[in-house]
Amino acid sequence: MSPVTASRRNFLITSALAGTALAVPARAAMSDGFTYEVTRSEAEWRALLSAEQYSVMREGGTELPRNGDLWKDYAEGEFNCRGCDLHVYSSDWRVEIDKGWIFFGHSEPDAALMSIDYAKDDAMNDTGDALIETHCRRCGSHLGHIFYVEDQLVHCINAASLVRTPKSA
Repeated sequence: MSPVTASRRNFLITSALAGTALAVPARAAMSDGFTYEVTRSEAEWRALLSAEQYSVMREGGTELPRNGDLWKDYAEGEFNCRGCDLHVYSSDWRVEIDKGWIFFGHSEPDAALMSIDYAKDDAMNDTGDALIETHCRRCGSHLGHIFYVEDQLVHCINAASLVRTPKSA
């Protein structure tokens, strides 16, 4: 296979995954039977989060690209889960990709859980493909997905699920 064919295949696969991530709501982590350190009632989550944040974090939705300011904010700092304040990502691992979401090379150790995000009744099930979904280890909130973008395996994270705090001096 020529390098041009391989690059085209990676682009097509990545584009398909990105499009699927937008179109398919993720399986909610809260239904997996795991007991998280931080638990709240639905009413408590709704009081804590905006409607969009709740959709992303508790229902597994995906925000629109270029939403909010965090996706383009490359200042040094820590990125914590909006649901429980666990330090999940660091600006040290931020990857500059201009696609409208926040990208990281990896998470903090023991901060993120992964699960398989199967889409029901769509083309993904026909091929057996699935997305790798990331969740906060402490509260189970949906953060985003892991996939290849521009030949890099990255965590593609929704800004709605994070709060950035400046790096300590």
